Amino acid sequence: MNAGSAGLVRYAVYWAPEPQHALAQLGEQWLSQMPAEAPVSEPALYGFHATLKPPFRLADGCSEAELLAATRRLALAHRAFDMPALQVAWLQNFVALRPQPPIAPAHPLWRLADACVSELDGFRRPAAEAELLKRRAAGLDAEQEALLLRWGYPHVLQRWRFHMTLTSPVFERQAQHRPEAKAMLARLQQLFAPALAQPLRCASICIFEQSEAGLAFRLSHRFGLAP
Repeated sequence: MNAGSAGLVRYAVYWAPEPQHALAQLGEQWLSQMPAEAPVSEPALYGFHATLKPPFRLADGCSEAELLAATRRLALAHRAFDMPALQVAWLQNFVALRPQPPIAPAHPLWRLADACVSELDGFRRPAAEAELLKRRAAGLDAEQEALLLRWGYPHVLQRWRFHMTLTSPVFERQAQHRPEAKAMLARLQQLFAPALAQPLRCASICIFEQSEAGLAFRLSHRFGLAP
């Protein structure tokens, strides 16, 4: 990677199912559809994942090798664990896989996400003003604004919600009772039920990379948690 392209790359720390698990295979198949077949253009850009540390560019003076080494150390500081049960459900105006029942901040999954946000933050280039304005356009409360300014993203730490996005925003929240919305939710619940019935563990964390704006994030490195 040359110096010019390095500044364009965005990195993210994600949880993604192990590639041999049925959920990983099904999720990738679902997101690989054409937009005319299913509303997946937005989640397809980011890949099938749950966000632990949101996308960021490297801070000045930091290298990819240093980021990878730090992520490897972080992974080994956490023991692998069973994932919570997941279900297909609405999250605001899109459909996602979400824990059922919701997890608490003491859950090892939440603690892992908090560690990724805070312990790797020295590698994050501060968000540009345009990015801050984009986040604020969604409407932030005072706590979210403080998180945005400190960590570059408003939905982290105490405002984090584990989810694996399955659709682009498709219906306003008040329209989710409409027949077409109910049909889409039922379709996804039926499709993902067999994979979600299989035991699922958090055994690793992943680095995804986006080489330049508009291109899809791709899994580049997977680091195992301690056994």
